[in-house]
Amino acid sequence: MSSIADHKRRIKEHLEELQDALNVGLEKRPASVGFHASACACEILEMYMHLANLISTGKKVNHIWFKRPKEEQKIEPLIERKMPVSFPGKEDVYELIYTIEDHRDNLIYGKPAKGEVEIVFRAFQRLKAILESKIAERGDSIE
Repeated sequence: MSSIADHKRRIKEHLEELQDALNVGLEKRPASVGFHASACACEILEMYMHLANLISTGKKVNHIWFKRPKEEQKIEPLIERKMPVSFPGKEDVYELIYTIEDHRDNLIYGKPAKGEVEIVFRAFQRLKAILESKIAERGDSIE
């Protein structure tokens, strides 16, 4: 089980690593950006869902659940099957996480294309801003 304090501690660590990558140069640290953007996105989303009572405190959000569904896919997306919740702006939040996850493995294990690290970092920054606002509406912050 994760308490809000645990979420905040992990979020802080991920954000510090992302800041270090930004200071050195994002293109020089693709694995750090891929890993920490993905992990932090799930951590912030999970914190919001706990604060909003959308999931129980024992429920974890797994980055693997954000495999982008194919257009011809007949079954519900994996995230919807694993975590059928509803909240304002969910489609935008999920789209940003899909973008991060689309590039995650290539950044961590592969040879990223030029600009791929920037795409992930920008998507993460937009996601963080959205979720920070939602968390603030619940009377809390990620810090």
